Amino acid sequence: MFRVLTLIAALVLAAPAARAQSDGIEAVIRAQLGAFTDRDEAGAFAYASPALQVYFGTPEVFGRMVRGGYPMVWDNADAQMLERREIAGRLWQKVLIEDAAGRIWVLDYAMIETAEGWRIDGVQILPAPDAGV
Repeated sequence: MFRVLTLIAALVLAAPAARAQSDGIEAVIRAQLGAFTDRDEAGAFAYASPALQVYFGTPEVFGRMVRGGYPMVWDNADAQMLERREIAGRLWQKVLIEDAAGRIWVLDYAMIETAEGWRIDGVQILPAPDAGV
């Protein structure tokens, strides 16, 4: 009986932490997408991980990379959070993005937790979902 109560208590206590993690990750991704929509390269750059900030150096270089390599992120019209997974200790958040032309994309966001909160540590474009007939 004690084990069951301990398990229930652990699950109850873990639920708010998981929800806070989920809310934080979603908020960071949405905030960066909003910054790109507003053409705020410095704001979008602030949501990149420290490693990406060092790699790109400036918000302008980062913005140029996104415009060229991820135009659906630069000109996003809508975003829906899909599933989140942990792979080799790293959290990945799938996001369905509609670009300004109405095309649908699925991107996978690598997320890391820093002292300043959740940050985006990379994005990869996944194969587009099949259209229903």
